[in-house]
Amino acid sequence: MALTAGIVGLPNVGKSTLFNAITKAGAEAANYPFCTIDPNVGIVEVPDERLDKLTELVVPKKTVPTAFEFTDIAGIVKGASKGEGLGNKFLAHIREVDAICQVVRCFVDENVTHVAGKVDPISDIEVINLELILADLESVEKRSQRVGKMAKQRDKDAIVEEPILAKLLEAFEQEKPARSVEFSEEELRIVKGLNLLTSKPMLYVANVAEDEIANAEENEYVQKVREFAKAENAQVIVICAKIEEEMAELDDEEKAMFIEELGIKEAGLDQLVKASYQLLGLATYFTAGVQEVRAWTFRKGMKAPQCAGVIHTDFERGFIRAETVSYDDLVANGSMASAKEAGRVRLEGKEYIVQDGDVMLFRFNV
Repeated sequence: MALTAGIVGLPNVGKSTLFNAITKAGAEAANYPFCTIDPNVGIVEVPDERLDKLTELVVPKKTVPTAFEFTDIAGIVKGASKGEGLGNKFLAHIREVDAICQVVRCFVDENVTHVAGKVDPISDIEVINLELILADLESVEKRSQRVGKMAKQRDKDAIVEEPILAKLLEAFEQEKPARSVEFSEEELRIVKGLNLLTSKPMLYVANVAEDEIANAEENEYVQKVREFAKAENAQVIVICAKIEEEMAELDDEEKAMFIEELGIKEAGLDQLVKASYQLLGLATYFTAGVQEVRAWTFRKGMKAPQCAGVIHTDFERGFIRAETVSYDDLVANGSMASAKEAGRVRLEGKEYIVQDGDVMLFRFNV
């Protein structure tokens, strides 16, 4: 599934350093032979302890984690919605991603200049968010004019869409994003078709100094970002981009020791991947055999044939049934054979909604 999160931020907030960490920690290209990686796209593995446990149980010839894409978006400056700086490129790239990770500077360093002359994370966030709102405002205004004319001619679709556009315009004029507006399911389908920048889910990445990562919650800038995000019902991940770039060069054992020395529970990049995964409503199912144990990404709510299609379109086209056991049941019973004996393995049909952690074997006929 080619879902991606775009990394945005003002100049000198640590955006490029974080993206360097992502590309250095990149997933092994050999596992993704049909993926052409653009220079501004980094692919990282989704950390999942369950995959390690399944590998212990099955002892396969190889183990393949699922992966996630991050896109490095061109830098932004005030006035981007009007084409300032690399504004048009910035906005075009954001339209192509599914979620936005906004890197916010929460450190003071006299050697790293700030574009506004002082460190003020809330002001930085407001600059970027306002540019996205202004870009959406312009596109919705243009569409509203066209739809208004069609509604006067009694066009049924236009009559339905006109009040939706009015709701959006009211929000934008109050400097609120599209995702803050409440819509019915039917209205949301129409909004989705507009491909608005401010409809995309937002995650804030607070970038702190190296000597602050262990006690990041004491950082006043981090506290302000958390307060701002809470009002938006958004999540905040705290990282030190510089440390992440250094850690990306280490092997797993060295990385674990480094994390312990820093006094943190988990690498910031791992937190970022997991949070982005959740932000997009993604989950993981597994296939497990002696040849390969593998994690696969799917959207929550997908049915068994659709999930089979993640592996290959033929699997979805010729789907018959899916032999399914939950990860917890498989681990509790110690093997697939024991899980079958205990009656924990189920045969699921076309209407089965796949759950996070399902271990599946698809039966199909093409």
